Amino acid sequence: MSTPARRGSFRRGPPPPGTGYVRRGPPADAAKTRGPAAPVPLRKPVFTTIDQLRPQTHGHTLTARVLSARTVLEKHSPHLGRTRVAECLVGDHTGTILVTARNDQIDLVKPDTTVIFRNAKIDMFKGTMRLAVDKWGRIEVTDAADFKVKEDNNMSLVEYELVDVAEEED
Repeated sequence: MSTPARRGSFRRGPPPPGTGYVRRGPPADAAKTRGPAAPVPLRKPVFTTIDQLRPQTHGHTLTARVLSARTVLEKHSPHLGRTRVAECLVGDHTGTILVTARNDQIDLVKPDTTVIFRNAKIDMFKGTMRLAVDKWGRIEVTDAADFKVKEDNNMSLVEYELVDVAEEED
């Protein structure tokens, strides 16, 4: 008769029945039997437009033309080096939005260039939306786009307020 597993024991094999745990990934000997793993095919990006952006969302891919860029902060620190932050107004055929560009991103978002934002997110700043690209995203300069920017629909001028929704009790 086998001894029951003690709490904190590091035994190999399947977990005890009824624990709710399942093994993650392939078994340790799977690499020996199957050979090299096939590469996972990449998904095609789904491009969105500026008028479809909503607060606190992420994973956006969009093409936009840079209309203006303004340096907001330029600071030198002995520990972090040079820190730069710029606000850039970008737009497409549906509207415009402010982009917060940081450090090396500022060199890419020059006025009158067309850029592709990949894996961008919407940050909230004083109740308004700002598009930002963090370390998981990317900004790419691309060929000039053939759309006319709709400048009268600035999504960064719309103020949002976070509201608590109380559940009704019966």
